[in-house]
Amino acid sequence: MSGHRTGLYVPGDRADRFVSAEGSGADLVVFDLEDAVAPDRKRAARDAVVEWLNGPGRGTAAAQVRVNAGDDEDLRAVAGLPVDVGIRLPKVETAADVDHAAALAPGRPVIALLESARGVLNALPIADHPAVTALALGESDLRSEIGGGERMLDHARLTVLFAARAAGLPAPMGSVYPAIRDEEGLRADTRRMAELGLFGRMAVHPAQLPIIAAVFAPSAAERAWAEEVLAALEAGGVSTLASGEMVDPAMRGRAVRILRAADAGS
Repeated sequence: MSGHRTGLYVPGDRADRFVSAEGSGADLVVFDLEDAVAPDRKRAARDAVVEWLNGPGRGTAAAQVRVNAGDDEDLRAVAGLPVDVGIRLPKVETAADVDHAAALAPGRPVIALLESARGVLNALPIADHPAVTALALGESDLRSEIGGGERMLDHARLTVLFAARAAGLPAPMGSVYPAIRDEEGLRADTRRMAELGLFGRMAVHPAQLPIIAAVFAPSAAERAWAEEVLAALEAGGVSTLASGEMVDPAMRGRAVRILRAADAGS
């Protein structure tokens, strides 16, 4: 589990929004140099993000920089940032793409964005790369390449999820929901992601954060169940819960994930 229940993109050329983004309550803020920035504003965006993340005003939220694919100057700029700032690397299709980024910005966590059929099919070797700390899916780009609807996306989500977990990485965060005013659509789509096993979701507007956080927050009943399971397993032997459900060691992983998810929002 990533620990990031909510993430928020902020355009790199909108320095006036940096403070509000970091004060939005998002667990993670992604400073975007790619899609949210016009081509003639990209250098200014890079300079603004570097100045902010190296400056004294930076907030306490986790930070990542989404660089432009194939832009070595972006990677060199990120290399000069504090070591906890991650690289959100778009359009990753092979482990060699990560090699290149890691060579220019060594020792930095890489979040690999898989946005093509080749990237999804290579999810496991990408996840196994030592620099990669998380996978993410670029759903808009994937849908543009492949077509299809929810079933196609669910297949890609599960493929990336299985690759991440097989490599010992956290469950991926969900991609953004672009319809900012469609709260019910966001809630339903986020629940779908949670049921598939993803944890957390990126947002394009702070108004989306409370809905995302609520979906991924375990209920009081789930937390009580998890605590009861772990207590029973600690006692050892054959045991049952108050509900009559038998306790099995295979239940430990689910119980731990529930409690970690609860702690992530506390």
